[in-house]
Amino acid sequence: MAKSRDKIPATQAIRELKKHKVKFVPRLYNYEEKGGTKVSARELGVDEYSVIKTLVMEDEKGQPLIILMHGSCEVSQKHLARQLKVKQISPCSAEKADRLTGYQTGGISPFGTKQQLPVYVEESILSLESLCINGGKRGLLVEIDPQVLVKILNPTPVSVAI
Repeated sequence: MAKSRDKIPATQAIRELKKHKVKFVPRLYNYEEKGGTKVSARELGVDEYSVIKTLVMEDEKGQPLIILMHGSCEVSQKHLARQLKVKQISPCSAEKADRLTGYQTGGISPFGTKQQLPVYVEESILSLESLCINGGKRGLLVEIDPQVLVKILNPTPVSVAI
């Protein structure tokens, strides 16, 4: 757990993790525009598979949701739509994602979002030893136990990785 004197940004996500009294390790790195999980994994010296992307998507009716995916994988939108029993799933615009979550694209965390959104998680993420996920700011990941996702977000496991 970080000491409060460390220079860790007090994002909504960090406050949420502290409120739930879960252990996390803040991992700061040099953010690169459009670098994604490849850059954060390289900068932090971790496997991109264990760096988790927080993707904001929506169904054909514009109903938003969050899907958590391995950094090295893509989401099969067709499989996700089928598992959610909707016609179509597509990524939200960056503006809509930012507005819904209260975060900036590239720094979106599933924790402490402005609006409560249903959260789905690629099921294999839950069996990782530990994972790094966005801490609510570009250049800030938090290393946590996957069970923290279950405890705080209560996500629905899906199998949609490609």
